[in-house]
Amino acid sequence: MTERSHDPALGRDLGALHGWDRPYEAYSDFDLPTYVGPASFMKLPWVTDPAELRARGVDIAIVGAPFDDAVSHRSGARFGPRAIREAQYTSGSIHSLQLGVEPFEVLTVVDAGDANVVPSWIERGHAFIYRKVREIAATGAIPIILGGDHSITWPAATALAEVRRPGSIGIVHFDAHADTAAEDWGVLAGHGTPMRRLIESGAVKGRNFVQVGLRGYWPPVDVFEWMEQQGMRWHLMREIEERGAEAVIADAIAEALDGPDAVYLSIDIDVLDPGLAPGTGTPEPGGLLPRELLRAIRQVVSAVDLAGMDIVEVSPPYDHAEVTAMAANRCALEAISALAQKRQAGGRVRFEPAG
Repeated sequence: MTERSHDPALGRDLGALHGWDRPYEAYSDFDLPTYVGPASFMKLPWVTDPAELRARGVDIAIVGAPFDDAVSHRSGARFGPRAIREAQYTSGSIHSLQLGVEPFEVLTVVDAGDANVVPSWIERGHAFIYRKVREIAATGAIPIILGGDHSITWPAATALAEVRRPGSIGIVHFDAHADTAAEDWGVLAGHGTPMRRLIESGAVKGRNFVQVGLRGYWPPVDVFEWMEQQGMRWHLMREIEERGAEAVIADAIAEALDGPDAVYLSIDIDVLDPGLAPGTGTPEPGGLLPRELLRAIRQVVSAVDLAGMDIVEVSPPYDHAEVTAMAANRCALEAISALAQKRQAGGRVRFEPAG
């Protein structure tokens, strides 16, 4: 046997030699840097059990809908929820400079995980998104859904309309496109059709739809005629250019509150100019600035009873330096901060279902 008695490492505490045994402060998972540990939204607790959501009195639950089987152009939005969760550099308690509030000190917010989605099965994907959103909404928490393509709004908003009965919901929809097609090449559940499906099913009345940011070359005349027949209201990008975003959003809020008890907010990230948010499936030049959209979200959420919200069409394969995912992340944070400010002022945030 080889003699090792002269090995200088023998009998020595190498950890102590390097000072690694000194007392160091250990941080909670919530306070660790964003790149350490599981990728939950803002490193919030991962709570998927509806019973625990109810027991904790959760105010807001982040929900992933990693589904893009209904896209008509560039795919990749199935990776959106993960990218949006990861597009952050702050951790622990945060402070909104815009609203002067620390939202996580005021509200109970968790990440409720993803809907049980598998690829290549539109009907099943929508069914599980519907079930996930419905079970969360039934606990009283406000779901903020990270998509996914825009077809997910059909099951998500339907779930909230059912939970909110006998009340009604309206929809404020930020998008370059109206998403009111009769079908996408024969597919009724495509990402260009969800708003028509919601109206035709009776989940939401046409007059309770308000759309902001429409531009480009779609939809065609016959689709706009159908929209008019339903009493839908919309604000083209041209109007924002002429009147300013502030005035247009004020009108949209007034229209959204014309009848419904609560509002569902749907943000297609392609409402932003693709020069500032390239990571999306159907980019349309000439859109909003991120600061205009974030301000609009604060305005809307502060003024309405928010039933839920989705942020869709973030396609990371087409993104650059996470700029699109970061914009989507901040859309959620602005809504959360606006709800926290509302709570601080004594307003209601959670929904308490009857029974």
